[in-house]
Amino acid sequence: MAIDIGGTFTDTVLVQGTSRILATNKTATTPNQPALGALEGARRVLAMVGREWRQITGMIHGTTLATNALIERRGARVASITTAGFRDILEIAYERRYSQYAINLVKPDLLVPRTRALTIGGRMDVQGQERTPLDESAVDGLAADIQRLGCDAVAICLMHAYANPAHELRLRELLRERMPGLVISLSHEVSPEAREFDRLCTTIANAYIQPLMATYLADFASGFAAEGLECPILMMTAGGGMTTVQTAAELPVRLVESGPAGGAILAARIAREVGETEVLSFDMGGTTAKLCLIDDYRPQTARKFEISRAERFIKGSGMPVRIPVIEMIEIGAGGGSIASVDRLNRLAVGPHSSGADPGPAGFGKGGSKPTVTDADIAQGLIDPTRFAEGRLQIDKNASETALAHHVGQGLSLQADQAAFAISEIVDENMASAGRMHAVESGKDLQARLMIAFGGNGPLHATRVARRCQAERILIPRDPGVGSAVGFLFAPVSFEIIRSRYATLDALELDQMNAFFHQLRDEAERVVRAGAPDGPLDARRVAFMRYHGQGHEIEVELPDRNLTTPDLSDLRHDFEAEYRRQFNRTVPGMTIEIMNWGLTVSAPVMAPPKYVKKEEGRYIEPSETTDILCDVTGDWCKAGVFERAALTDGDLVKGPALIIEPQTTTLVSADYDARIDSTGNIWLTKLAEART
Repeated sequence: MAIDIGGTFTDTVLVQGTSRILATNKTATTPNQPALGALEGARRVLAMVGREWRQITGMIHGTTLATNALIERRGARVASITTAGFRDILEIAYERRYSQYAINLVKPDLLVPRTRALTIGGRMDVQGQERTPLDESAVDGLAADIQRLGCDAVAICLMHAYANPAHELRLRELLRERMPGLVISLSHEVSPEAREFDRLCTTIANAYIQPLMATYLADFASGFAAEGLECPILMMTAGGGMTTVQTAAELPVRLVESGPAGGAILAARIAREVGETEVLSFDMGGTTAKLCLIDDYRPQTARKFEISRAERFIKGSGMPVRIPVIEMIEIGAGGGSIASVDRLNRLAVGPHSSGADPGPAGFGKGGSKPTVTDADIAQGLIDPTRFAEGRLQIDKNASETALAHHVGQGLSLQADQAAFAISEIVDENMASAGRMHAVESGKDLQARLMIAFGGNGPLHATRVARRCQAERILIPRDPGVGSAVGFLFAPVSFEIIRSRYATLDALELDQMNAFFHQLRDEAERVVRAGAPDGPLDARRVAFMRYHGQGHEIEVELPDRNLTTPDLSDLRHDFEAEYRRQFNRTVPGMTIEIMNWGLTVSAPVMAPPKYVKKEEGRYIEPSETTDILCDVTGDWCKAGVFERAALTDGDLVKGPALIIEPQTTTLVSADYDARIDSTGNIWLTKLAEART
């Protein structure tokens, strides 16, 4: 069983074997008690197929709770402890303004004000040698300050702890002797990398959500155990792997953005299944839309991202978190995104969302503001009688009233025109985010296959693809619960990235091999807790740069002891990747290695063999409906098809709607749809519509 708790809906999937989906379900997320919605979804899928709790042999869970707690500032009261003389790491940050000429600049909220920034004497150097002993006599004063400040948690980030954590470990031991219930996060465990500001921010974020997540995970596990679940629960991480509940409770910052990671894993698996090496993953849910680039069946990854930016699209305006993460761009554009008209009569959509409660106006749950879903309802793209398997009644009149009142009046538009305008805005927002993400990565979207899923992804896929100039789209099976399905294909894994400075010319191979053995032992202990048997895979990387540069390039290493001939291969691989990114190399420069990474994972089952079939036959719809054409802006007749009734080789001519229990696929007038042998929908732009 896989459960993904999103901002609007909770998705549940029950699978038998490696890929046979028995049942799926969408329930409204219960924000105050997320486990309640998860339990309801689990009970429903079991009831659908007549299974019992004891028959579940594995459970995987992903949640937005960690992300939301950081964004909504619902965490613990945290104090930081840094090395004496470095109290103002947070205040100094990067020594620059993220927007140079903004008069009313809003600085990011980094959770710990200067009044709660504490220090202690003692110092390690960059090689991990102790220069000054830890000032243990100051610990009593620190404990008194923590109590006086009313702090529930402490983030300890001492200089060069990634090279030698002895001072951090000793300080934690001394504080726990004096304050047994204090939650303590250590930087060398959370983010063992150089760059004090990023490392401190990540440690603070971990400490901030640790009490909340520990309580939530314990309640979640006990709630399901009380129902009769006997198997262990694994948690999805931001890096696209799975870990144990215990590890997740200790390092909850790795759960941030864990839900969207499942979608990227699904898209990567589908890409491998159909043999597509260049893919754009498009996941549109009820609250946000996520886009991810996938090359050679691997999602693009990063080591850093920002939380809760003061300026949504400006780098540096948020709180940096340095953990392994699947890199994607996420914008506030989902089915629940609220549309409004500002005082200059400009239409805006998002980033604010109606969420699960009260939801869109058409859901009849108390919402009165128009949303993207209301716009889709008013355009005839959502069948009120079939939405959410008929469990949620749609009020089309309420949607049209909200559109007319909040958007139409200000812009002198009818309800359907207001709905069309909202769709144009939100689809362009998503497409422009995708184009920007591709340009920043030096990649082109036009040749890529878009894999679209999520509750709203199939409904908006052709409209976004048209603006991205992507001519092919794939809608997988059960797209409405795509991220939860992706959880089932993620490996049990753990990634460690640790700083250890060296130059390529002076690399001590014996020391590096011993260093990697140490990393592997650490990672294997975590992985074996979730995958006790069977072989394990490992991937090693080096983060390299020319001397004096500020950022590194990731270069893959062989998974074995390094030997002298590997050094020339490493130089060649670095220069090849540098040339690919910057179209040149810098001859004669010293090459530095700042960080080393190791990922240990349990192998996953290979996807089934894909049989491609080009020929097909157009089928006529047995039912039609009126929709507002997204190409012309006029009302037209569209064929209506049940996805379950379509078989291999069936062709559908747009405009059409392909309906299934949790979502609807819009086949625009300039696209054709084809069903393949595994049940995927391929949408292809018509030749005459291409520019």
